[in-house]
Amino acid sequence: MTDSVSKFAQLLLKIGAVAILLNEVRGIVLAGPVLYMMYREGGTWMAMWLGFCSLAGIALSVAAPLFVAKKLQLQLIR
Repeated sequence: MTDSVSKFAQLLLKIGAVAILLNEVRGIVLAGPVLYMMYREGGTWMAMWLGFCSLAGIALSVAAPLFVAKKLQLQLIR
């Protein structure tokens, strides 16, 4: 019984690692247009603030799952 639970947990961690990788790619793809529009607008304060807020949101959507996955992994090890 414990062996099957362990294998299931390992499978979930591998699937989670792939999901995190895909989330990183998504973050890079979403950041591209924001950086381009900041460049195109000439770096005005409003463009830089909106770009910062957009990039911070993208970073948070990428970092939060990494943080949760790390916490879950530590709980599974104990």
